[in-house]
Amino acid sequence: MPSQTILAEQLKFARVIDLEQPRYQGMPIHPAHKPGYHYALHRRHRDTYQPTVHGPRSGASGILTMMEHTGTHIDALCHQACCLKLFGDIDTNSVETPAGFKQLGIEHVPPLVTRGVLLDIATWKGQTPLPRDYSISADELIACAKAQNVVVEKGDVLLVRTGYDTLWHDEAVYLQAAGVGKSGTLWAAERGVVAVGADNMAWDAPKDIDPDTGATLFAHVHLLTQKGIYIIENLDLRELALEKHYAFAFIGIPLKFQGATGSPLRPIALV
Repeated sequence: MPSQTILAEQLKFARVIDLEQPRYQGMPIHPAHKPGYHYALHRRHRDTYQPTVHGPRSGASGILTMMEHTGTHIDALCHQACCLKLFGDIDTNSVETPAGFKQLGIEHVPPLVTRGVLLDIATWKGQTPLPRDYSISADELIACAKAQNVVVEKGDVLLVRTGYDTLWHDEAVYLQAAGVGKSGTLWAAERGVVAVGADNMAWDAPKDIDPDTGATLFAHVHLLTQKGIYIIENLDLRELALEKHYAFAFIGIPLKFQGATGSPLRPIALV
């Protein structure tokens, strides 16, 4: 049987687990990305109902205004700089324009279709959610992977669960979510993953400051500007964790907003 046929048959029987949080006005938004998100129903059915012109048909449509980094989304490599240098030692001034970036925009992020790995730190530690502002270490990631009998490999998308996906309705608490500390980020990068993601606002532990450089959000500096590794934020990992799916097929496809620093994402796991 041809390999394409085998894959098609496997997909027919796969179950889809949605990893995206719902989007709505009032969802948690990082202060740097306020006002965040607004949807307005602009054209209503009664506005377009003209039986003599269109028969019984009518249509409705809305206007969506949002920052790229709201809801479940993925960061482009141009999103962060280190000493005004982007990934590949590109000077920010040379590529920034009023309409976006001439290089490293989100349109260059390929569809992510690969193996996903979940490290459910919250369940492993027996505390869902983890303490506020908690910083997850490399040793904890390693121990959790061993307990779950899973190995993080080159090319994987690594997802880490803090348990704050249960608090998507509470912005004040959600913004204080646990995250991955410097050692954990370095460990993930050393594994050669293509992207990382978490059920929090930033992957990083929000209050961590790198003692060596003074950088806040160390992972944003290290992964995006130094390693070319993408960051996915605001995931909903509850169902994966509940059913103990620690390895799965991951699919996440950014929108091709030319020159943009990020994109909404509808990530799914196939199990």
